[in-house]
Amino acid sequence: MSTSDGRALPAANGEHSLLARDDTGRAAAVVRAVRHPAAPPDAPQPAVLTARGGAAAPGGVWRPGGARVTETVTPCPDTETFVHPALFYRDLDEYVRETGSFVRGALAADEPVLVAVPGPHLDALREDLGPEAAAVDFADMTELGRNPGRILAALHGFADQHPGRAARIIGEPIWAGRSPAEIREATRHEALVNAAFTDRRATILCPYDTATLPAAVLDDARRTHPTVIEDRHVRSSPAYVRADVVCADCDLPLPEPAAADVELEYTGGRLGEVRERADAWVRGTRLSPLRRGDFVIAVNEAAANSVAHGGGSGLLRLWTSDLGTAVAEIRDGGRLANPLAGRRRPSLASSNGGRGLWMIHQLCDLVEVRAQDTGLTLRLHISPTPA
Repeated sequence: MSTSDGRALPAANGEHSLLARDDTGRAAAVVRAVRHPAAPPDAPQPAVLTARGGAAAPGGVWRPGGARVTETVTPCPDTETFVHPALFYRDLDEYVRETGSFVRGALAADEPVLVAVPGPHLDALREDLGPEAAAVDFADMTELGRNPGRILAALHGFADQHPGRAARIIGEPIWAGRSPAEIREATRHEALVNAAFTDRRATILCPYDTATLPAAVLDDARRTHPTVIEDRHVRSSPAYVRADVVCADCDLPLPEPAAADVELEYTGGRLGEVRERADAWVRGTRLSPLRRGDFVIAVNEAAANSVAHGGGSGLLRLWTSDLGTAVAEIRDGGRLANPLAGRRRPSLASSNGGRGLWMIHQLCDLVEVRAQDTGLTLRLHISPTPA
């Protein structure tokens, strides 16, 4: 609890809270420092940054003998409903402590929790939570988010399953070993999260490993998250910018392949030929029969979108990468009016389209999107199944 002037009042179970206000007097955030009941009396404890509307994110600093909040309190977004902090961590112990506190805070508030992180982190957090893990939804981000373009639909779907409740999500879309192309699309995803969850009661905490990730990735994390948690301090990110700025920066020219095996210009009357050429070509790759079928469907959907929304024609190119990945590139004269197109599961009753792009994201291991003045380019990747 707190007074209207922001003074902290003691609460039950060793908890203190502070209602912080911005320069206009509007409530900006509530910072609560909560002692974990199993921790030693002098142990450092993460605090919790709670936005009005119930969403929360870990931060702040615990000091022996009482709670102390950070001097910098992060203002909530204008909607006062969505919080999207980046968590900078250095090792697994710090990772488990901070994410575990986040999950326990959500469970204590009876809020639904989704943890979507790479497998090793998933296992460590599940072990730390013990019996509490049974109340949490888990997903291996190396599978769910292999294509960063399909993460957002999964996060939105989880929030939609709990209408009227504030969802808490841990999403780690970038980890050591991601390719530069994957990191660029994951950075685009992080920027679009802020637009997609406007007016949603949710907190999405995004961990970043400062020991293994390049400095440029951490710089982009500061640009895509309004707040950053580091060393148990929550700070506003002065580098934070709008989603459209980040997306424009992600639209770098795609590297040219050494050679394309197939180049085909097409119009609406040649979509059958597009499917036939794609099917004949992909049979010569290392893809399994199932994934070859997925490849042809994805190519067909992209070409059909060109006809319907890209000026009625397009150019298809096909080639394989050095690692045996089947790559299809579709270029047309269209524009991507809605950068969230294909990143939300479309309703069957929807008349706004987006089904084709959504299907492409679900089928492919990576979808590179380039929206430029000359038109729209989609580069679709499907990799051979490891033996």
